[in-house]
Amino acid sequence: MQRREFLKRAALAGAYSVVGEGLMSSSNAQSDAKTTQTATGAMTYRTLGRTGARVSAIGMGGFHLGKPTLSEEESIRLIRSGIDGGITFMDNSWDYNGGQSEIRMGKALKDGYRQKVFLMTKLDGRTKQEATRQLDESLRRLQVDHVDLIQHHEIIRFEDPDRIFAEGGANEAVVEAKKAGKVRYIGFTGHKDPHVHLYMLEVAAQHNFHFDTCQMPLNVMDAHFRSFGQLELPKLTEQGIGVLGMKSMGDHIILESGVVQPVECLRYSLSLPTSVVITGIDSQKILDQAFQVARNFTPMSQQQVAALLARTANAAARGEYELFKTSAHFDSTAHHPEWLGGQAPIVNKLAGPAG
Repeated sequence: MQRREFLKRAALAGAYSVVGEGLMSSSNAQSDAKTTQTATGAMTYRTLGRTGARVSAIGMGGFHLGKPTLSEEESIRLIRSGIDGGITFMDNSWDYNGGQSEIRMGKALKDGYRQKVFLMTKLDGRTKQEATRQLDESLRRLQVDHVDLIQHHEIIRFEDPDRIFAEGGANEAVVEAKKAGKVRYIGFTGHKDPHVHLYMLEVAAQHNFHFDTCQMPLNVMDAHFRSFGQLELPKLTEQGIGVLGMKSMGDHIILESGVVQPVECLRYSLSLPTSVVITGIDSQKILDQAFQVARNFTPMSQQQVAALLARTANAAARGEYELFKTSAHFDSTAHHPEWLGGQAPIVNKLAGPAG
């Protein structure tokens, strides 16, 4: 056997092993993830980490709901249809579509719908001042006095954790907001590299802080390239941090590989020890697809996962279908660094006088 083929098979074996362990954990956890009957079928609910909150296994992604190709009326209808069908987890962000995603969701959550959902949004600010401003603006757009979960958005650079936990950093803002009743839980997100997330957990531990949630890519190609599922997922489950899976189809790009179908993508991500898999929904057809998978869900077997990963191995090897890892296309804070807020000047205490 050639060395290249040997290494490829060894990598696949490692991926199968890690995912298999996750599947066993997921299966055990789901003995407690009872389905609840709704007017249109059964939805799967899970416990969000150690928070004790029960949330729908499928979450409604906020970005797609604010796209200009979708009217406000259509967005509101989709949100309410999702809630009526049993989806309770609502995803959003301060920076999505210039605020339109939050504004539309705020309108959709009127007339008693707010009480039916677990509402999450994200902020980009790395300073206390900017984070506070963005959170308050999100609350106004969403027309609520609190969100259930706030997350530090796009932890994609190694300096992000240091900035957030610095004196006068963003975590001070969200902790104060929690004390004031503006947020219930605190988490973080990122899509670039699992090592950055592991550093975020390390810095948090240094400050005696425990995150409630973490949102990250979990999909059929992740196991083969810079894998969040292999490197970070075990740490999160070990620490009782609620796992929010995203990019199960990589904003449709994974589907362009031609080796996997949408339902397979969702079912795979739900088979991991995720509390929620957040998926973009911009039509009734896509919403029905999510319902199809989440209702009466059963995890994939280890044999099914092994076959699926073998099928995606070649396409996934270089990350070309996970552009959020390999390009700046999805890095909104790279395109808009002003959203991060200012930064205090760095003082070199070892340097002597200038000149």
